[in-house]
Amino acid sequence: MNEPWWIDGIKSVVIVNLVLLTFAYMTLVERKVMARMQLRYGPNRAGPFGLLQPMADLVKLIRKESFFPANAVDTLYIAAPVVSAVTALTAFAVIPFGPGWEIFGYDVSGYVVNVPIALILLFALGSLGIYGFIIGGWASESKYSLLGSMRTCAQLVSYEVSLALSVLGVVIMSGSLSLVDIVDKQNETMWFFVPQFVGLITFFIAGIAETNRAPFDLPEAEQELVAGYHTEYSGMRFGLFQMAEYINMITLSALCVTLFFGGWHGWNDDVLGPLWFILKLLIILFVFIWMRATLPRLRYDQLMAFGWKILLPAATLNALLTALLVVAL
Repeated sequence: MNEPWWIDGIKSVVIVNLVLLTFAYMTLVERKVMARMQLRYGPNRAGPFGLLQPMADLVKLIRKESFFPANAVDTLYIAAPVVSAVTALTAFAVIPFGPGWEIFGYDVSGYVVNVPIALILLFALGSLGIYGFIIGGWASESKYSLLGSMRTCAQLVSYEVSLALSVLGVVIMSGSLSLVDIVDKQNETMWFFVPQFVGLITFFIAGIAETNRAPFDLPEAEQELVAGYHTEYSGMRFGLFQMAEYINMITLSALCVTLFFGGWHGWNDDVLGPLWFILKLLIILFVFIWMRATLPRLRYDQLMAFGWKILLPAATLNALLTALLVVAL
């Protein structure tokens, strides 16, 4: 393939900026959609129709005083939000968004890097991101932050098991851990949301819990924990934590599109592949917002029981049945 290294560099810069732009305007879209569902206006002061609200929020975070707890562990306190944000952004590098093109005699693939174990890499990066949350809570030298970080890690680790098991059926059917191969297999056969419907539902619910979204937002239950692991953060350090959570939601939605909905495939996907990918991604992000506006928050005992008593057996049974079916065929 005639694709020099600098093309990968350009793709990396473009994708990072697109993900950051999506994150910025998802904060506006979420507030607007929830406002309409709850018969409110939502942001409508900064710019026409509130379109400059994300920029106003950025300016506010940059200008806001970034206080520093006197007893905080300096290096870890500063590094924690950076770790969470960097791992969230890095995960998008292995997600394919198009079939590839030839531009001015150069081959341009529809991904930044094609790793044979891309699925394992994504879960590994997600696990590393958890360290940012627990280190941030511990390094703050606050009992509220520590309690919030422990609750966050307990939830993320619990639902990560169900999340990983929910995709085993996809791996068995595609015969690969490469996301590019998984997308190609769906194009040859059928989109995996049909035979892997149980896996899809399990993946989506566990993904909501992994991203601390309602109704699984107990790690940041303000009535109980003030704010959770980021209680002692302000300014752009706080903004980095929020950015990491939103980008994790975008990454999980993109992974859902890749694993279950054919990735970039659709009508005339040789040309419109990235547009199909973005359209599917936006639909799944809308469902995230819809659920937040609709469902009440679960109690902590309900949260844990739902993971271990329902999702984990469902994901395990789905993987076993898929293995038996593939062996039988």
